[in-house]
Amino acid sequence: MGKLKIRGAKLHKKGCRFTVWAPHADEVYVVGTFNDWDKTAHPMSAEKNGVWEADIAGAKAGDEYRYRIINGDKELMRIDPRARRVTDSTGNAIIRDPKSIEGMEPFKPPPMNEMIIYELHIGTFGKEEGEDGPGTLTGAIRHLPYLRDLGVNVIEIMPLAEFAGGYSWGYNPAHIFAVESDYGKPREFRKFVDEAHKLGLAVLVDVVYNHFGPDDLDLWQFDGWSEKDLGGIYFYNDWRAETPWGHTRPDYGRPQVRDFIRDNALMWICEYNVNGLRWDMTAYIRNVHGRDGDPGSDLPDGWSLMQEITHEIRSKRPDAINIAEDLQSNPALTKRPKHGGAGFDTQWNARFVHNMRKNLLAADDAHRNMDEVRDAILQRYYLNAFERVIYTESHDEVANGKARMPEELDPGSASSWHAKKLSTLGAAAVFTTPGIPMIFQGQEFLEDDWFHDQDPLDWSKMEKYPGILQLYKDLIALRKNAGGATKGLTGQEVDVYHVNQEDKLIAWHRWFDGGAGDSTVVIANFSTYPREEYRIAFPAAGRWAVRFNSDSRYYDPEFGDNGVSEVWAESQEEGEPPSAVIRIAPYSVLILSQDPS
Repeated sequence: MGKLKIRGAKLHKKGCRFTVWAPHADEVYVVGTFNDWDKTAHPMSAEKNGVWEADIAGAKAGDEYRYRIINGDKELMRIDPRARRVTDSTGNAIIRDPKSIEGMEPFKPPPMNEMIIYELHIGTFGKEEGEDGPGTLTGAIRHLPYLRDLGVNVIEIMPLAEFAGGYSWGYNPAHIFAVESDYGKPREFRKFVDEAHKLGLAVLVDVVYNHFGPDDLDLWQFDGWSEKDLGGIYFYNDWRAETPWGHTRPDYGRPQVRDFIRDNALMWICEYNVNGLRWDMTAYIRNVHGRDGDPGSDLPDGWSLMQEITHEIRSKRPDAINIAEDLQSNPALTKRPKHGGAGFDTQWNARFVHNMRKNLLAADDAHRNMDEVRDAILQRYYLNAFERVIYTESHDEVANGKARMPEELDPGSASSWHAKKLSTLGAAAVFTTPGIPMIFQGQEFLEDDWFHDQDPLDWSKMEKYPGILQLYKDLIALRKNAGGATKGLTGQEVDVYHVNQEDKLIAWHRWFDGGAGDSTVVIANFSTYPREEYRIAFPAAGRWAVRFNSDSRYYDPEFGDNGVSEVWAESQEEGEPPSAVIRIAPYSVLILSQDPS
């Protein structure tokens, strides 16, 4: 690359300097509002390694522009790949002065063992019924106090880089440096982050580097060159280009493409003050087919790129978090690069969600496998339990032929007793299992149907199901040890000490250091039958108070209020562990702990 850094459009006191990488171009021009779109007024100079440069006096923030690229008899009008703002995905780049995070309030995210993630989609979370178009960042800001009151402390935003059209999940990025124009301007995203931080909410951004596009993709054959009619300079031009989303995998081996992706990752951290990134489908960055055990299809350049970026983010912002969505149960994702790993802090956990959903959605109790539930609770990659993000709903789990958990449980009747009981049983498992818990927008007030990008959240369900919302608030408060009696739920340790396959009952002990106010016992009934006079062991003798009973009528008038408020554990015979008789309702969870001493 030499010393010339590709920056796109960079403002200075007298105008703007433009740099673009187009190694196969014969001529390149900058055309825009500052020269009345004159095609020849501002030619660019060829510098080293295929980079072109021009300095245009009088060009200013807000001006629109494109690059005119001549390659033989081809004339291409391209949007700047590094544009921080565009009119839309097929429109023009807009000169914008990137802001540093100086002046933004410093914010330290919670430690990983206290994180609770809320995944949201700006286009549906930030929209109210009756409003035209997709939701916006301004609309999403209105709901930030709600998230604070819910108790979550990390927001994970589905991709908001510019994509084709106005409606999308965001996993089809057209311009990765620009904030989606239908959501708002870059300054509105900075405001979103600022307002979230003021409310104690960390912000993570979902980034897509396993493929680009495939639609409205100016990067495609950017300077007119390609091989085998594939993507040209930004992409692999052989069999490595293939992805499930088109032949649009970036060429991780080209230094300019590596810099392009690295600079984008750092942009979110350094210009918007976000607290980390969630990387979409890293399996397809490290392997052509997105799988383990296929060394012939591995992409070593993709692996080393992930290593370099996670390392650099950690060096610049030690408290930032990198999350991998890999879903291959590969522990190397969360190993440090110096030990050969990819350097992620944590990763979405396929084993938990698949085992848990399978047994919650089973057709009847006979098909619920408590060993699989136990394995979901115990599984971890290495010694750190918080190297996994656990959930029963995510954008992937509630679409693509699947629906929200209550809808899956009782199609067409997501508010039935059966749907409410089993979906909240799943939620309780999420918040009491070692790992970083995550919920998907609206899960906390029984959102139904399936997720799609033109269906805004039904906020009226907050009023319709206030008890279910309160159930989630209570679980979140217990997970954060808000009352000072459940510190164990923030700890590494877990012992699944009771598994009854016949009665479909399971119990686990969580602890940080152990003892009163720390050790927490979770008892879950996966059966349609209540368990009366059921004796179960406890970690210590004495009084154990019920901190949460998911069958409480406080959460729903259809619930049975079956259970106990406290138990006294004592040894029945010398040498036996303390035990107590409990009562637990169908498809319910009890959380118990001892009062702090």
